Amino acid sequence: MTKRMSLWVLGLMIGAAGACAPERGQPAQSSAFDRSQLLEDLRVLSADDMEGRRVGTDGGAKARAFVLERFRASGLEPHGSYEQAFTFTAGRDEARREVTGVNVVGRVPGADASGPCVVVTAHYDHVGVRNGEVFNGADDNASGTAALFAIGRHFSAAPPEHCLMLAALDGEEGGLRGARAFVEHPPVPLRSIVLNVNLDMIGRDPDDTLYAVGTHHYPWLKPYLEQVAAGASVRLLMGHDEPGRAGVEDWTRDSDHFAFHEAQVPFVYFGVEDFPQHHQATDDYDTITHDFYVRAVETIIEALRVFDANLAAIAAARGER
Repeated sequence: MTKRMSLWVLGLMIGAAGACAPERGQPAQSSAFDRSQLLEDLRVLSADDMEGRRVGTDGGAKARAFVLERFRASGLEPHGSYEQAFTFTAGRDEARREVTGVNVVGRVPGADASGPCVVVTAHYDHVGVRNGEVFNGADDNASGTAALFAIGRHFSAAPPEHCLMLAALDGEEGGLRGARAFVEHPPVPLRSIVLNVNLDMIGRDPDDTLYAVGTHHYPWLKPYLEQVAAGASVRLLMGHDEPGRAGVEDWTRDSDHFAFHEAQVPFVYFGVEDFPQHHQATDDYDTITHDFYVRAVETIIEALRVFDANLAAIAAARGER
């Protein structure tokens, strides 16, 4: 993620972990997806042999091949093609070069396949190898990418009412490149995308706290998140989206959801506070808070179910804005 190092945490608490949350250190079992598969996908994506998944590198290509394999295995259908390539210019002066990134996009059509849709995004790239050290980016953002597979499998088995499009985006670390390419050349008309749900850094928080960002800009989304928070097994907080608020970082521009926001597509961004591993070589699988991660993905799946059930109202609110 291209975002922030937080000085201190401040947000509006909209839910707390319920009595059903497991004791710290106990394994979290999920009825929504295969917990073991989720963690294995995270481990594979953040392994050294992915070479930090930098856009335009062999490691990035290897990660993309794995994403494509897991999209297919999760039951996601292509929209024409799974792979959507884009190019951009990177570097400065004599070092300027053309780089090719590739987004991987799949969908669960839903009962109303031709109607409005929700696009769930997570960037699969990271910053590569620096001074001989592999930056594995387990939280940033193998965590969001592996969650896409669990979400795809869940909704393939229990289809939503509306189209659910899942996009593993490339080139986020270099300026939201994949998200901007997606918005500029969307696989469906941009107006039919009612909501973007972005996942970036959802795997590490010792305090069981997950943020939902975006309700300052789109306040009609707040009641749906409050409904999710009431039954969530993580603490779900709203905040980090008010520009200029003293002592609180605004994450509106910090990940791929900003490209959708610029295009007038409402967003909810799920993420956690930064920790010392952010953009460090220590952002490894072993430093992920595994049980929290499982419960965070469960919470996001429930949020997607609530959004899907209320998509007509969300679309109407968007139209009135």
